[in-house]
Amino acid sequence: MTETSYRLRPEEAADEAFLRRLYASSRAGELGMLGWSPAQLETFLEMQFNARARSYSERYPEAEKLVILVGEEPAGRLFLNRTEAGIGIVDIALLPEHRGGGIGARLIAGLQAEGAAAGQAVVLSVEAGNPAAKLYSRLGFRLTAGDGVYQAMTWLPESAGAVARR
Repeated sequence: MTETSYRLRPEEAADEAFLRRLYASSRAGELGMLGWSPAQLETFLEMQFNARARSYSERYPEAEKLVILVGEEPAGRLFLNRTEAGIGIVDIALLPEHRGGGIGARLIAGLQAEGAAAGQAVVLSVEAGNPAAKLYSRLGFRLTAGDGVYQAMTWLPESAGAVARR
């Protein structure tokens, strides 16, 4: 299987429509079961997208907001919060047609290499039951906390050797 090449660039104001579509795609599975009308779904997604954007801006004012490009087309988003303690993956999302092709794993491996070089942890939070949690575990992340809805996971530089042996 051929690896999909990608590159990263900073988010721009012109990306808003794409980011809204990406957000909607990330919620499609859970919302599809609710039986809501298209108008109800659109209203809910709009409200949630805006609330998340406000929350991220308030909690992570210095965050690095990146768009993942495949070719010249936006395929996903990577939102990072770098601190002295480590690299926080606040949000990583890919459009459905780009999931499962290795892009996410390679992005995370690059962040792990950066963390290993700096002696920093890489941390993230994932919804309980999200299939991505299996990927994170496979990449050496360990569950460090959970509240039943979200699971905090951490990768420590010392675990780099164990990941490489798998």
